Order: sequence, then structure tokens, then C-alpha cells
Amino acid sequence: MAVGVTSTASLPLWRGFKIGSRARPRHAAMVSGAVKPSQSDQLVFTEPETKLIEALLGVQGRGRGVSSKQLQDVESAVQALEISKGVPDPTSSTMIEGSWQLIFTTRPGTASPIQRTFVAVDSFKIFQEVYLRTDDPRVTNVVKFSDLIGELRVEAAASIKDGKRILFRFDRAAFSFKFLPFKVPYPVPFRLLGDEAKGWLDTTYLSDTGNIRISKGNKGTTFVLQKVTEPRQKLLSAISSGEGILEAIEEFTLYNKVDSKGDFRSLVGEWQLLWACESGGESWSDISRGLKGVQTIKEDGQVANWAVPFPGSRVTATGTLEENAKSKTYSVLMKEGVFQFGPLKLPFDVQENLVMEILYVDNKIRIGSIDKATVVHLRL
Repeated sequence: MAVGVTSTASLPLWRGFKIGSRARPRHAAMVSGAVKPSQSDQLVFTEPETKLIEALLGVQGRGRGVSSKQLQDVESAVQALEISKGVPDPTSSTMIEGSWQLIFTTRPGTASPIQRTFVAVDSFKIFQEVYLRTDDPRVTNVVKFSDLIGELRVEAAASIKDGKRILFRFDRAAFSFKFLPFKVPYPVPFRLLGDEAKGWLDTTYLSDTGNIRISKGNKGTTFVLQKVTEPRQKLLSAISSGEGILEAIEEFTLYNKVDSKGDFRSLVGEWQLLWACESGGESWSDISRGLKGVQTIKEDGQVANWAVPFPGSRVTATGTLEENAKSKTYSVLMKEGVFQFGPLKLPFDVQENLVMEILYVDNKIRIGSIDKATVVHLRL
């Protein structure tokens, strides 16, 4: 499974394998004293829209790193929404106008120059601005590098052909850098490209809330865009870019504050480490610092944590998980470790007794803490 992953370099292996849950989406237990946002502040999605969003969680590079299973789930969710139709004649609706963030594309490396160069870079944010009811109707693709660096804007003159199709022709583009008082032209001679600068964009689904749009371009590319992303998406985006992660976690936990933390039955499955903050403690697993790890929890309470330091090798730690009913925490007792390289296996003692708290868990995302270290996982 391909996921956007980063982790700090000094967190021990077992701390990266926190216990997860199959609790329902938006079930969470948050930091004491947190205030939940009002219901009006929360996004509302239909069941088919939720399936699409959950299928997209953890997809790397807006589609470049998608696995076959992920692609199948995304395509199935897209087809279900297209069948449901959404807003009829979307180009006639004012809801199509505004700034849309690109969440996923089926061909990030084979379409336009802007896609080939920038779309698959998780640290960049990609937007499409659609304004059709002005004296100068336009569709503009925007690449935001960061708040400190600036952005690239590639603009196209646009017109409406029918209720679904927008015709466009790219005609100008420029970089706007924060450290320069002038714009830098984008090195593409649109006037010399002729028909290559032209294209069309069909909107095959526009949600009734105007927050989700699915479009298909003349080169066969499918785009999934949103005006406002939900907190889980913002959190994973922050982890992928490496910026504002703690702030995103705080927003996420405030948004999802409820009184339930799930139970032991929910702590079964396989979880991929996405991110971990640095902890002051040391552990047996110094060899695995900074590695992407996987944790498997079985129904009988057996825990197996493993990571791959380099090709052909594997570090595994096994132990047990027990629930502390009074404190609503979990005891993690790691007992044995094995370093394997090809057929060679070298056992070693672990002997770590840890206390883990679940801060948030649903069927895709888990946030928890072990020994003051915060960790985020994605269900595989």
C-alpha cells in the first residue's frame, strides 16, 4: 500500500506501532478540555462521497503512488458518484465557480506539463480556479509551493460549451516569488503551441453542497477536487508536506471530540506508521529509527511490529496488549525481537512495558501517544 509517510529519526520502533481501531468514522476521544466546533462548522458528505474521501486517504502524490487496490476503490467511488449525477448541468451552476484543491488525478505523470512537473509533489498544493461569469472568463491552475516561496499560475481563457463542458485555451503563466518584486514568466510559448494549448474539461459530478467536483479532461485524465477538505485530509496533507503537523493534529482532535475511545475488539488490524514526534526516551530499537513501520494486532492480544531497515532485511518485535479498564489506556508488553537478513535470523531481548493512550481512532486514521510521543497511523 502506498502512503504519504514521514517520521522523526529518533522514535523507537514499537512507539511507531500504536494500537488502532475499527470504530466508525468520526468516533474519537480527544484531549481533556478541548472544545468541539459547532455542528454548522462541520462538513457534510453523502455516503458515496464519504466512500470516495476514505478511498483517497493515504494516496501519495495525488495518484502517482496509488496501489492497484486503492485505484480500484477510487474508481469505484468515482463511478458511483457519476451515476448519482449530483447537480444537473454543473457549468450552469454558480457552485462550480471558486478555488478548488486537487486531491487526486488518474494520470499525474502523463498529462499536461504542469501535472508532470508539480502534481506528484506532496509538499506542493495544487488548485484550480474556475470563474466563468465575468467579462474575462478563465480557468487557472495554481501551484502553491509554500507561504514563504510563492506560487505558479497557469491561466486559460475559458468558455462554456454545454451543461458539462468547459472549453479553454492556455494563454499566459508566471511564477510569483515572495522574495522577488516582479513575476517570472513560465517558459512555455503558448502562442506557438497552436491546438496543443487548447482543451476541454467535463464536469461529471458536482456535489449538491458544491464542495466536491469530479472532472475529466480531453487527455483522458480524471480529476477529483474539493473546495474545503475535511480534517483527516488536512492532517495527511500536513504530514506529507512536513509542515504544520501538530497544528493539524490539534484541529483534527478538536473537530472530532467525543466521549468514546473504542474497545479492545476495535484494536485489531494492520497499521502503517505515518508520523511520530520525537520522544525523550531510548529503546532497544535504535537500529530502526526513522523507518516506516507496520503494526499488526490480533484478536488474542498478540502484537507484532516490524520494519525494513534495508532491502532483504527485517526487524520484528512481538508482545502482548492488555486493556487498563480504569484508566482507559492499554499496556503494551514487548518481549522478543528478531533481526532477519535473508535466511539468517538473530533473536534479541526487548523487555519493554509501555502505556498507550488512544487520542483518536476511526476506520482509517489513528492518533495516539506512548511515553509523551504522539504518533499517527493509517490502516492498511
